[in-house]
Amino acid sequence: MIRSVGIVTAAMTFGSPSRLEDTDAELIRRVVAKDRRAFELLYQRYAERLQHYLARLISKPDVTEEVLDDVMLVVWQNASRFDHTSKVSTWIFGIAHNKALKARTRLASRSSEQTVSDEHAVEGEGPDDVSMRSELGRVVARGLEALSPEQRAVVELTFYQERSYQEIAEIVRCPVNTVKTRMFHARRRLAPLLAAIGLGPRPGTEEVSG
Repeated sequence: MIRSVGIVTAAMTFGSPSRLEDTDAELIRRVVAKDRRAFELLYQRYAERLQHYLARLISKPDVTEEVLDDVMLVVWQNASRFDHTSKVSTWIFGIAHNKALKARTRLASRSSEQTVSDEHAVEGEGPDDVSMRSELGRVVARGLEALSPEQRAVVELTFYQERSYQEIAEIVRCPVNTVKTRMFHARRRLAPLLAAIGLGPRPGTEEVSG
């Protein structure tokens, strides 16, 4: 079994800038033929973005690393299943989404409640800065944790991955209108928390769309 962590380490050491210009579709075609170099380039291109996405859905670093590895292993083993009817990135994020939801279910079954730690202060920050940043982190984390996994995924893909509703629908495998509904309810639930720290409209002042 090929493990993607070892592959990406080699890729970062021996990478060729010109090959990084290959399109995602071309890399996938080469991965189908079990071209390890193409897989290394694809991993370099997506690993960081996927890790950020997974971290917000899972919020447990060691599990996030495991899931990232599993996602890219699926890409390596199942590249032939990509049918080129969507973007390669949409297909890969769809795999990541499914893996993240399964990981969340496993963690929930262990009753492993996650808390935000104040110990990771940025060097050079004053006490007030650290306190404010920690409070903001707690509020945002608390708000996201209050959302359902489906709503949280839509928020993450929209605001952190800059995906369109159409792309999100393909990733999470639901109609576009369902994505819009999830976002509507997510914003409604987040509004009071954001308003409390001055980052959103006060409850009851939001405009009602037609």
